[in-house]
Amino acid sequence: MSKTPPAYWNKAKKYLVKKDKVMKNLIKKYINSNLTTRKNVFFSLCKSIISQQISVAAASSVFIKFKLACKGNINPKNVNLITNAKLKKCGLSRQKIKGIKELSKKFIDKSFNPKLIQKMNDEEAILYLSKLRQIGRWSAEMILLFTYNRSNIWPVQDIGLLRAISNNYKKKYLPPKNFLKKLKIKFSPYCSVATWYLWRSIDNEPIQY
Repeated sequence: MSKTPPAYWNKAKKYLVKKDKVMKNLIKKYINSNLTTRKNVFFSLCKSIISQQISVAAASSVFIKFKLACKGNINPKNVNLITNAKLKKCGLSRQKIKGIKELSKKFIDKSFNPKLIQKMNDEEAILYLSKLRQIGRWSAEMILLFTYNRSNIWPVQDIGLLRAISNNYKKKYLPPKNFLKKLKIKFSPYCSVATWYLWRSIDNEPIQY
């Protein structure tokens, strides 16, 4: 996990401060905090699959067991060697087991190549990641934001982001779609940074993925 902010972070803060009063206040409030990055794509994809549709506490518990099953090293080879029965004992559902197993095989046989993502635009990368079992648009956006540090991700399917927008801009929940589009235009090309500060406003700890 790297605590060094993405290269665009400081430039993005200056841009957003000039563009929006809410952003100005949030950036000032959380001046000593920034996005942390995990460069291990396989690790992040496994974590994404495990975390789906369960509470943060439950996901943390399952992930600890999963990491132990991988002998502390979550990589495609180790995951591929774990039996389905052992993964089930970690607390994984049948669908999540299939997703993680298939993911490990695709990394091993190189039918999925994460290096290709670097050459893709955001939408192309989202579609490529979404071809993986158990990875939808939201998961793909989280990977692009936290692992690839894409600067302009605006994950409007994310409940936390929508709640933060409602709170900070005094909008009803769910915020109107036209308002979300206006914010995206205003924050571009640094929607990822705006998203992170909005998340920060409703969470005591910085979000990590």
